Amino acid sequence: MQQKNDFSKGSIPLTITRLAIPMILAMLVNALYSVIDRIYIGHLEGIGQSALTGIGLCYPITMSVAAFSYLIGNGGGPLTSILRGSKNQEQAEKVLGNSITLLVLLGILVPVLCLIVKKPVLYLFGASDVTYPYANSYITIYLLGSLSVMLTLGMNPFLTAQGFSRTGMMTVMIGAVCNIILDPVFIFLFHMDVAGAALATVISQTISAIWVIAFLLGKKNLIPVRKKNLRLERKTVARITGLGVSTFIMNITEAAISAVFNSSLARFGGDIYVTVMTVASSVSQLVFMPMNGFSQGAQPVTGFNYGAGEYARVKKCFWFLFGCCACYAVLAWAVLMVFPAQLIRIFNSDPELIRVAVPMFRVFFCMNFIFCMQIAPQNTFVAMGEAKKATFFALYRKVILLIPLILILPRVGFGITGVFAAEPVADTISAVTCFTTFMLTAYRKLGKKPEGRLS
Repeated sequence: MQQKNDFSKGSIPLTITRLAIPMILAMLVNALYSVIDRIYIGHLEGIGQSALTGIGLCYPITMSVAAFSYLIGNGGGPLTSILRGSKNQEQAEKVLGNSITLLVLLGILVPVLCLIVKKPVLYLFGASDVTYPYANSYITIYLLGSLSVMLTLGMNPFLTAQGFSRTGMMTVMIGAVCNIILDPVFIFLFHMDVAGAALATVISQTISAIWVIAFLLGKKNLIPVRKKNLRLERKTVARITGLGVSTFIMNITEAAISAVFNSSLARFGGDIYVTVMTVASSVSQLVFMPMNGFSQGAQPVTGFNYGAGEYARVKKCFWFLFGCCACYAVLAWAVLMVFPAQLIRIFNSDPELIRVAVPMFRVFFCMNFIFCMQIAPQNTFVAMGEAKKATFFALYRKVILLIPLILILPRVGFGITGVFAAEPVADTISAVTCFTTFMLTAYRKLGKKPEGRLS
């Protein structure tokens, strides 16, 4: 098994594809947790649109919970790939043990804090007296069961880091299938509406958490979980969080952006535009998740070869990743531009919603084809251990560019259209800057001889 998962040998495209396809399927299925909830809720008779808006208002909070999971998982996972590549098994085991402890601690502290502040936060995020009851019902149940969510999201990258991408795919496949089955049971059969959707999600994620923990404690796991490594060590925690902070910032700022979007939309357009953004974000999750999945699948191969000093293979990893992301991004963009109404009807068939949403969709997604120029370099930065650069570009796109644009454009004559236009403007500037910086810094460094392995 160790030889099979030696990423310094064999075809780069075949190795990345072998890891990426299960990862893409896993991430798509994982996205179905929230998307399926929204599809069912959006078609509830009489309350569909308000309930859908309520769930959309919860997105910044659920994304914040996920962000802390990714802080540990997407820091510890790539770090173990680098350590395995440099033949440092002892440190890899310590990273896994410390990551488990961190996820349990955060899985208790983060939900408690969110439960305390949920009411003022939901109103700050754009809730109205009509939509707040639906948002409150959903988020309360979700937070009470979010320890399972954090363990599932945070532990799964350690499976992929070892080459067990199919097992990682099964982690989310099992939970997603359960969610798809339980959603209609709780929502329609038991008449629990929004609360039923949240309960189905929590139960499904608990089943997924049991699966991934059982694997990590089993004999197939290449990085054993040892009791002594569960004790937190400052240096190890710093390395995990240092590498994971870029992904954390990407997700926590995604939560902040969602909150700013919703509050601006509620102010300049009302609840219907919050619903439009809820649908747009759901479509974006599904349509662009394959690029994220492919990038995550490429990280272990890139990180292993970088740790092993195989710089030529790291270059091949990058160009293969970039080419695949570019081809997919253009195809996805074309679908979004041509078929927006059909995509919107998946979530809600109200004619007024479709009339309002179609032009906003075309504005919101008009430059998404360029996102490949950010996602490939940024994930390669992470795989190479370049935490500072990856962190900067996570902040640059969302905090430095997007949030100010959301706040400024509607106030300088663009109105509600300006809120949606902020996304393509920020994407274009950030993608070009990220790609250029990568080529001038990290990629240029790969032309030099290895300077020693990370240990």
